[in-house]
Amino acid sequence: MNVRSHFFAYINKIRWVQRWGLKRNTIPENVMEHSWDVATICHALALIRNRFYGGSIDPCRLATAALYHDVSEVITGDMPTPIKYHSTDIRDAYKSIERAAGAELINLLPAELQDDFAEVMLEDNLPEDYRQLIKAADTLSAYLKCQVELKAGNGEFDQAKRYVEARLKEAALPEVDYFLEIFAPSYQLTLDELMNDGNIEPHEPFVLKGE
Repeated sequence: MNVRSHFFAYINKIRWVQRWGLKRNTIPENVMEHSWDVATICHALALIRNRFYGGSIDPCRLATAALYHDVSEVITGDMPTPIKYHSTDIRDAYKSIERAAGAELINLLPAELQDDFAEVMLEDNLPEDYRQLIKAADTLSAYLKCQVELKAGNGEFDQAKRYVEARLKEAALPEVDYFLEIFAPSYQLTLDELMNDGNIEPHEPFVLKGE
């Protein structure tokens, strides 16, 4: 008889872990929502790198890794960035706790599946270029969140926006610049504006290829 696993029931609870805990949020964001956001951005960044900048990233593996990139927070909770990076000691201690939490979650899985999940769940098992793009997508997600909050009149995110902008510039990744130019502006539009093309320059229509 197979032994039951609590793994998915446990990680499902990241929906209750709220982000940006030290800031007043106009629009609350939980870790599950954020993880989906990062995964979709990662998928796009991988395709952009492969298509335009000579990359060889597996978009599906990267997107899957991004879905799990914050799953350890179901144990640790969300550590606000200013605290996490306040000092080298705090950063290193938190990284150690994250690793331990990730290993604990892996151990909830049936033994036959643990290596497969560890390949995408544990940061240390990912190639450097995968970690780079997950970090970039994570920062892009934070940037877009700041934009939404500032548009809603929440000045609480003004300094955070400047901080994440600096991180994006420091990363100096062409796929990030592409995403910011082509996709990011539309996040500022309302649904009605999106439905009416938002007065942005039209792109060539996408046509499904026939057989």
